[in-house]
Amino acid sequence: MAYRISLLLVVLMAAAISIASEDKATYVVHMDKTQTTALDHTLGDSKKWYEAVMDSITELSAEEDGGGEEASDPELLYTYETAITGFAARLSTKQLESLNKVEGFLSAVPDEMMSLQTTYSPQFLGLKFGRGLLTSRNLANDVIIGIVDSGIWPEHDSFKDRGMTRPVPSRWKGVCEQGTKFTAKNCNKKLIGARAYYKGYEATAGKIDETVDFRSARDSQGHGTHTASTAAGHMIDGASSFGMAKGVAAGMSCTARIAAYKACYAGGCATSDILAAIDQAVSDGVDVLSLSIGGSSQPYYTDVLAIASLGAVQHGIFVAAAAGNSGPSSSTVINTAPWMMTVAASTMDRSFTAIVNLGNGETFDGESLYSGTSTEQLSLVYDQSAGGAGAKYCTSGTLSPDLVKGKIVVCERGINREVEMGQEVEKAGGAGMLLLNTESQGEEIRVDPHVLPASSLGASAAKSIRNYISSENPTASIVFNGTTFGNQAPVIASFSSRGPAHTEPYVIKPDVTAPGVNILAAWPPTVSPSKTKSDNRSVLFNVISGTSISCPHVSGLAAIIKGAHQDWSPAAIKSALMTSAYTLDNKKAPISDTGSESPTATPFAYGSGHVDPERASNPGLVYDISYEDYLYYLCSLKYSSSQMATISRGNFSCPTDTDLQTGDLNYPSFAVLFDGNSHNNSATYKRTVTNVGYATTTYVVQAHEPEGVSVIVEPKVLKFKQNGQKLSYTVSFVQLGQKSSSSGTSFGSLVWGSSRYSVRSPIAVTWQ
Repeated sequence: MAYRISLLLVVLMAAAISIASEDKATYVVHMDKTQTTALDHTLGDSKKWYEAVMDSITELSAEEDGGGEEASDPELLYTYETAITGFAARLSTKQLESLNKVEGFLSAVPDEMMSLQTTYSPQFLGLKFGRGLLTSRNLANDVIIGIVDSGIWPEHDSFKDRGMTRPVPSRWKGVCEQGTKFTAKNCNKKLIGARAYYKGYEATAGKIDETVDFRSARDSQGHGTHTASTAAGHMIDGASSFGMAKGVAAGMSCTARIAAYKACYAGGCATSDILAAIDQAVSDGVDVLSLSIGGSSQPYYTDVLAIASLGAVQHGIFVAAAAGNSGPSSSTVINTAPWMMTVAASTMDRSFTAIVNLGNGETFDGESLYSGTSTEQLSLVYDQSAGGAGAKYCTSGTLSPDLVKGKIVVCERGINREVEMGQEVEKAGGAGMLLLNTESQGEEIRVDPHVLPASSLGASAAKSIRNYISSENPTASIVFNGTTFGNQAPVIASFSSRGPAHTEPYVIKPDVTAPGVNILAAWPPTVSPSKTKSDNRSVLFNVISGTSISCPHVSGLAAIIKGAHQDWSPAAIKSALMTSAYTLDNKKAPISDTGSESPTATPFAYGSGHVDPERASNPGLVYDISYEDYLYYLCSLKYSSSQMATISRGNFSCPTDTDLQTGDLNYPSFAVLFDGNSHNNSATYKRTVTNVGYATTTYVVQAHEPEGVSVIVEPKVLKFKQNGQKLSYTVSFVQLGQKSSSSGTSFGSLVWGSSRYSVRSPIAVTWQ
């Protein structure tokens, strides 16, 4: 969650016209940067542009009211001057309307509440300390990762600065803000900055209850601590969760500096706070922004996260964002702007095995973080044999102690938290629990730190167990084998949001996938591992899942690549991670998808594939994109001048003498949209690649054509004579014959190969 792009005004819209009972709302207000700069110059030292704007709003709204009862002044929350240009304020309806008469005003959008979306990860990703990408030369470069999230627990060993002898980079302008249970002494050479933003949150949700949360950068949720340590946590030996996943915990870029920007609280993350965090992070001097947050999919000119991220990219900052946790339904992916690295989630080959042995001889592999002893063969109870209405979901008060005491209770996932279900079973006297997936939840298993012997099982095992329960005297036992390795992986998580993008589907989203299922990382000791009030356990590391966990993996990898290639742009780093990604799992089979009827995942699930950091550090070719290129792409979407002004801060005009098409953005993948009612579809796009590999290299193209589409590339050979040289090619997509239906998508790929490199781009052709 990091924001900072130009001057973006966050203004809360007011809903009541009556002054006596005047309601206000918070809005993000976008201003023309040229106008605000000119106003500042005119005002000199007397006041700032935003103070003049507040005065104008007050005067104009009073005039419109005809001199009636005096309205309260607008309440300024934040000003934005780096990633975006504008401010956030609480305004009445009349004050909001008066903005239309303020010189330099572009647009205003209501504040929105967004949501938050490793001992083994580096090894699974092929990283080895002291070798390849993780050499001392690359790690010595001072890269700063800004984490916009729920804060950080600064005392955790993952954020100690032992061994970091180099001073904090002189370019760093950030601070360690003092607040509730947080002082400047909490920062060091690892955690070099920490700030908190809560004005927008409190304006919507009320004042923060400091008995359960902190009006400071200190983390009371656990999420921010987990993501920060995943991206750049220090190496910690002997990390585990209840003895599981034991090993050396380390962030992807364990020598990078961390700056924590807290913008998320128990009730969510206000966009005005997120924007303030991003804007400050850009001004402070971060190199990478990690945004494990998101809201709904919307056009870019109303998507404040996208606008702020574009401002960050303009300042040379790489932005990684979570793809969302609304899978497996299609078109659920969020954070889809082409300048953002949108990250899906997938599994590693590690599991926490909890084998279920049924009385009929059937055996099923489940998973659990329970660290106690295995059970004996015990009676199984389920639904009516376990209690009254709702007993199948093991909700509060539904289980009968007379029916479940000393037995294993079978519970369906879907209503309350899994650990809470186990607590209900334990409270009723149950000796164990089996958690069953539904068909829609598929085979994906997310482990939990259960309070009693328990095993979570996939949909196929669940179906067999339901059938067995109806037999006479069903029994089962649970055997815990601890942490095991060697599973088929990666597999796309069913919860990971899928493409194509709901709005602006002109690039393939997500971009890549990374580990995001059952990931161990740092955790505040005051937050229980299950985050339930009745759980009094304390851990230093916790296992959780989500695209919010895969996102910081990529943020950390981008930091390493930035350290190795300090002159690369954010787009070049993104291209390297995309074109080097792989699509075959550790068994040499196509990556599979737990949430799809088809066993094989598609680019709408994983984008270009699973990240491969060692290959990404030396990709051969990159598809570079400038800030202006992104603006031209937005012009191709036929945005109005006012919409373009909101995104560009008012200082860009679309060309009128050039026919721009969306497909010409120099993106490392190809999203092609065909008319489903036509039989003569074709499209031709241009791409330019930059040689970042060996100086003299010849590449030959190979096209894996989508079904029903011919792919024609010109030229078919690219001969580079020096490093940094740019060469261009065109690729044409031509429909072959009549398509059997007017909708659907065919997938393929385009690969530029040499004796040393393979530069791959996915293709998705969709008939609309």
